[in-house]
This record gives sequence, structure tokens and C-alpha cells, in this order.
Amino acid sequence: MNNNHKEHVKVFKAFCDEKRLLILEMLQDGEKCACVIQEYLPISQSTLSHHMKILCWSGIVNFRREGKWTYYSISEEGSKYAIELLDSLTRVKD
Repeated sequence: MNNNHKEHVKVFKAFCDEKRLLILEMLQDGEKCACVIQEYLPISQSTLSHHMKILCWSGIVNFRREGKWTYYSISEEGSKYAIELLDSLTRVKD
């Protein structure tokens, strides 16, 4: 049995907040600047930073810096990992 529970928790923590789910929905349309995300959500810059840190830490979201701006996008690799993780944890063994 794979014993990477600490790594698994990172993924599930990313999905356990309404604001983070809204951010992920926004990113489904493609890469977004933090300023665009903040315009849509009524939260402070520091709260947005906290949510983005968790999403990036989980591997589900990528970021890149361009000058003073930070851009975020959904990670294909992280998304695939999350799907496989959920499947492996919920699969009934014979």
C-alpha cells in the first residue's frame, strides 16, 4: 500500500474550500493573472495569496511570474494526479 498520505492531503486540502473551487472554475478558461482573479472574488490580496499558495502547493495549479504580475493555470499533470488519486482511494478491492 502506498503510504504518501501527507502528499495526498495536499491535493484534498486544495479542494476543501469554496473560494479555491471558484478559482479553479475560473482557471478552466485558461491562464489568469492574480489581479483578474481578485476582481472576481471579494477577498483581500493576502487571502488570495493564501489560497493560491495552497493550490500551487497541491500541484493542481501552476504559476509563472512576468514582471510584478503572477499568472496561474491548471496543471495538466496535477489534475491527472488528483483524478488518479481519487480513483485509487475509492476503488473497492476484490
